[in-house]
Amino acid sequence: MKTFLYALLFVQICVAQTPKFVPQTIDNQVSIGYGLAIGDVDGDKKPDIIMADQKQFVWYRNGDWKRFAMAENLTTRDNVCIAARDIDGDGKVEVAVGANWNPGETNDLSKSGSVHYLIRPSDPTQKWEAVELHHEVTIHRMKWVKTKNKYQLVVVPLHGLGNRNGEGAGVKIWAYDLPANPKTEWKRTLIDSTMHLTHNFEIKEDKNVTYLTIGGKEGLRTYQYTDKWEKTDKAHKNMQIGELKYAEVGKNGYFATVQPMHGNKLVWVSDTKEPVVLNENLNQGHALAMADFLKLGRPQVAVGWREPNNDKKVGIKFYVLDAALSKWIEYVIDDNTMACEDMQSADLDGDGRIDIIAAGRATKNLIIYWNR
Repeated sequence: MKTFLYALLFVQICVAQTPKFVPQTIDNQVSIGYGLAIGDVDGDKKPDIIMADQKQFVWYRNGDWKRFAMAENLTTRDNVCIAARDIDGDGKVEVAVGANWNPGETNDLSKSGSVHYLIRPSDPTQKWEAVELHHEVTIHRMKWVKTKNKYQLVVVPLHGLGNRNGEGAGVKIWAYDLPANPKTEWKRTLIDSTMHLTHNFEIKEDKNVTYLTIGGKEGLRTYQYTDKWEKTDKAHKNMQIGELKYAEVGKNGYFATVQPMHGNKLVWVSDTKEPVVLNENLNQGHALAMADFLKLGRPQVAVGWREPNNDKKVGIKFYVLDAALSKWIEYVIDDNTMACEDMQSADLDGDGRIDIIAAGRATKNLIIYWNR
């Protein structure tokens, strides 16, 4: 009888941990879907989806998911990234964007890279005014970051000026301060200029200190802000990082990473243990999400890739870590309908469960995977 009860309990635990994500395509005419952000655009207290598409920056209204163009054709080349966050406490996001995507041009500032702040109109469904800011070549990622009693826009290029094949000048990582009048000059602080081939970054905001971890050719490198930006001793070397997400379990920090840049591996990186390879069958892994989707008290990881792998498929896979933090179970969230360019996670419908949002490059789609 005890054996039966134990077996029944094991089955119940497995069922409780089995993810169920129900896809809803909200756009099947995406051009590229370079980057995604989540935030309340119209002030209705519901998170909207914001996307950097090839020539337009757009947002999708929570509920009917209607698409609205915020800005378009800011430069002659593609858009590439977007940052959205409520930084003034009015319940609506401030938006900055990056464009003029030309990763092969590392010398001519007029032909590579741009940074813009978008001034919202009274009706956010109408076009927003773009203010051009200082930029470096190959602008690639940006986020609004809380630093003590203010917010800064942190902007990270792919390459440094004149860089070739990850050699030469380092990437200039700038923090911008938003002035009272965004059309005036923005004060900038150089965080670092020694990394190469940077691809993405994560932020951790504590009460008195903010941590910024950047992934690139040199692995993972962390900076901190107390009263100013400083490089820390914390680093994970001997690995090349494309995507990264950070989470804490107990007193330890963990990173989910895609290695190398546009790589084939999903790797779990710990502060205290050797890295663990969870998947070696990605092809251009380009998107990660990490959160406690299943309410287990520890994070789970979703990874997406954008080119057909050895199984001739694109998609999204999902990894559940056991309570002992030693074993992983793999699940398929999307089987060959999402060539994933970027991914975000958020509770879009207010049911207390975190959903997955993904944009597909070759598949031209934007899908919400509802967590049921």
